[in-house]
Amino acid sequence: MADSASNRIWTAALIVIGDEILSGRTHDKNIAQVATWLGVQGIRLKEVRVVADDTAAIVEAVNTLRARNDYLFTTGGIGPTHDDITVDAIAEALGVGVVVHPEARAILSGYYETRGGLNEARLRMARVPAGAELIPNRYTGAPGIRFGNVFIMAGVPSITAGMLDALSGTLEGGAVLLSETVGCWVGESEVADLLRQTEKDHATCQIGSYPFWKDGRTGANFVIRSVDAEDLAACSRALMAGLAALGRPGEPGGI
Repeated sequence: MADSASNRIWTAALIVIGDEILSGRTHDKNIAQVATWLGVQGIRLKEVRVVADDTAAIVEAVNTLRARNDYLFTTGGIGPTHDDITVDAIAEALGVGVVVHPEARAILSGYYETRGGLNEARLRMARVPAGAELIPNRYTGAPGIRFGNVFIMAGVPSITAGMLDALSGTLEGGAVLLSETVGCWVGESEVADLLRQTEKDHATCQIGSYPFWKDGRTGANFVIRSVDAEDLAACSRALMAGLAALGRPGEPGGI
């Protein structure tokens, strides 16, 4: 079993910023990719909030979520247009001013040298909360921003992915969350007590139940998660045995 130090759970929150997300015009793809990336880093995504392009809403969300998590990530609102207010709002939340980062300006100047030059709108993408560091962006030049435990990233998923890649291996995390899936042709209500007792008997494990309807039958996939491989295997075996005892044999790997 892993020791208590390696079992330390590091947490993160994500704020998705943008009126276009809330209106339904744009379908967010960053939640899944940020969650997956964090899992590889040994960091648990604990909560996600979607907020409008509204300064007060961003300030409140940033100050709430950065205080109760090890890390806070934001996506969206750092482009060149007037409604890209994320940097200003986060600077307000952090209690600092906004400055043009000299390295960001140089990066953008080089990127736009053959693309029409660095105009006033494009220069907006070099603005950062005073004292911030940069997150490299291999695609469009405009960097992401890091201030303490706050990571400010682009909303375009492919660009976000590049920024996450640049951060890989640089953040402190805990043990990677492992999972196993057991599928069963059974209604959730029939196994609620079994799930509850199995989880109680394996304190380092959590069991999520995901029902479905397929081929005219009711079933569910049970996803067991733990940071300890031995505990995970023991919990999976116990659940399989419990299902078999009910006459509802489980299917390893899920249905």
